Amino acid sequence: MESFADVKYILDGFIMLFSGILVMWMIAGFTILEIGLNKCKNTNTILLKNIFLFAISSIMFYYIGYNLMYAEGNAFIGSGILLSEITNEALGHSIMADFFFQVVFVAISASVISRTFAQRIKLWPFLIFIIVFSSIIYPIQGHWTWGGSELGGLLTGFVDFAGSTTVHSVGGWAALAGMLILSSNKNNYEKDGIVKQFTAQSMPLATLGTLILWMGWFGFNGGSQLAMGSRYDIDIISLIIASTNMAAAIGAVTTAILSKLLYKKISLALVLNGALAGLVSVSAAPNISMNYVLIVAIIGAFISVFAVNFFNKLKIYDPLGALSIHLVAGIWGTLAVGIFGSGIFIKQLLGVVVIGTFVFISSYIVWKILDITIGIKNHEECT
Repeated sequence: MESFADVKYILDGFIMLFSGILVMWMIAGFTILEIGLNKCKNTNTILLKNIFLFAISSIMFYYIGYNLMYAEGNAFIGSGILLSEITNEALGHSIMADFFFQVVFVAISASVISRTFAQRIKLWPFLIFIIVFSSIIYPIQGHWTWGGSELGGLLTGFVDFAGSTTVHSVGGWAALAGMLILSSNKNNYEKDGIVKQFTAQSMPLATLGTLILWMGWFGFNGGSQLAMGSRYDIDIISLIIASTNMAAAIGAVTTAILSKLLYKKISLALVLNGALAGLVSVSAAPNISMNYVLIVAIIGAFISVFAVNFFNKLKIYDPLGALSIHLVAGIWGTLAVGIFGSGIFIKQLLGVVVIGTFVFISSYIVWKILDITIGIKNHEECT
């Protein structure tokens, strides 16, 4: 007969495995969304990017990244490169369940980078960057937060339950660094500097991709409880999933109303992005309350719309709104924990600044080396 400890061990492992499968499905959602919103002959390159980013993340995080993120080392980085250095006993649950759940988060962060660049980057430099990102850049910043080192106490008190910063804005900072080097194609702008409008390849595909992401986010946030062995855990998981669903719904409705007011019609693309902005915003603390979600998702969707115009004015071409959703809404969601949630604002701000600075600078260096050596711009891009 199984003991209580055995049952808890089994249930805790199951929630991570099942949630990890849902999160892995989000990569399919990002892929379909990316293709649907692009009008481009380079669809095969987009497909290859998304297949390989998951494959590369799985390999590199297993052999290098996991232990740099979770193994004991120092305040800056974990020790060792082999996952086997950490035992099941040390974790209290299956190490492979933990690894699988964590690696899909790495891949989601990498998917943010893919979505930002779309077809405008060469395949090989993108894949090389993902190797470095999944094995070194992502794990190091993850060591400071989810890895528990707290950067020697500097980030003590920083709250990011499911990754508004650790996953989403990290992917956004890495993408922004590359975008600044890639520079914008002048053909993307009218003579007066206004961004040219383009017709998406398939809005049905984009909508399907968003719905897949919406569903996958239940695992992304719900599984971050990392336990299912008690009534308390089930209650919290239920609240998290309900909150996550509400965040997407509120984000979609908010942007629908906003687009009607601004443009005299409801933009499907903005509604899709609004749902995602709501999801990203609430991921830092989906375990507080439904009232918290209402406030955070409305503001997150609102600022994501205006962030697109902000990036356009800076000539950072982001037609899919990826930076606005994952970077801006990710930052907002993290800060919101210190405004409306249980966190301390100065701690949340410090975490955003420290993690963002590290990821941006390290990513910029890698992108710059790639640009100098093999070039990163796809000269056959199309809009």
